[in-house]
Amino acid sequence: MRALVLSTGALGDALGCVVVGSRDLEIAGMATILEAHPDELTFIANPKYRQQLDRCKAGAIITSPAEATPEGIVRLETKSPYPAFRKALEILYEGLERDLPQGVDRTASISETASVGKDVRIGAFVTVEAGAVIGDRTVLCNGCYIGRGVFVGEDCIIGIGVTLRHEVRLGNRVVIGDQSVIGFDGFGYSPEVDGFHKIPQVGTVIIEDDVEIGASCCVDRATIGATRIGRGTKLDNLIQVAHGVQIGANTVIAAQSGISGSCTIGNGVMIGGQAGMVGHVDIGDRMLIGAKAGITKSFDIKGLISGYPARPQMEAMRIEASLNRLPELLKRVKILEEALKQLQR
Repeated sequence: MRALVLSTGALGDALGCVVVGSRDLEIAGMATILEAHPDELTFIANPKYRQQLDRCKAGAIITSPAEATPEGIVRLETKSPYPAFRKALEILYEGLERDLPQGVDRTASISETASVGKDVRIGAFVTVEAGAVIGDRTVLCNGCYIGRGVFVGEDCIIGIGVTLRHEVRLGNRVVIGDQSVIGFDGFGYSPEVDGFHKIPQVGTVIIEDDVEIGASCCVDRATIGATRIGRGTKLDNLIQVAHGVQIGANTVIAAQSGISGSCTIGNGVMIGGQAGMVGHVDIGDRMLIGAKAGITKSFDIKGLISGYPARPQMEAMRIEASLNRLPELLKRVKILEEALKQLQR
């Protein structure tokens, strides 16, 4: 993606960095340490990438004052390199359009009883059903479906092929990734003598302000009440959030995780990829859950849980270490059994 062109001096001032070296070098983009060209900016925030610095060809680098970098590279020094990297992306790529529609496409189908705000952009073959409300400056990308009575707030981006089923509610500045489905029926069946009977799913989904949901995610409507995703929470791609789940504010969940029905996840929780939760468990505020963890019971502790079934990290590591010694321990048990037989004879 083409970037704006700024001098290292202007960029450093905008980022609040100390510029060490030329302030006149023109920067025309950002790239990784190994891929950056002499007119591009890179950054280092993780010590494991130090070994790559001797091959770095970037013109400038965002770095901490204590980090050593090759001579000839302009340094933009800051105590917080990663936030500065994020801000540099915002500055260099400001105003550049993503693959978003302009205006209202003539193929869009908008109900006469829908309410569409100011400066809304609607792509090709979008459907907006009766009673839906679309807030100001919201973008509906090609092929998305906005169901009956849906409320979408201001400054939202609803991606290509997204489905918002009837009566779900989105706050302001919500981003929904391509092909995600919000508000389909929860997985609820009553086991009876003659088979499984579907339980009507008459609840809804509420997504609060500043939530971002990745591509191909599913957030099911509640049986009754609401499935809720709290303000500022971020979901990666390919995540299942089942009916009646309550997720707090500013929680992050990595790809391929599955949250079973009626779970409650607190504020500021970090969940690794492919983690899974059985139904009706509670996770406390600011907990850390490792990748592929299997949560079979409620936790409210400080620190990391991991493994299957999930345990506090140190306990899980001790168990894993013991499992690795099992072959050796089995051999020793056989030797001891044989020695005991000899003594008994």
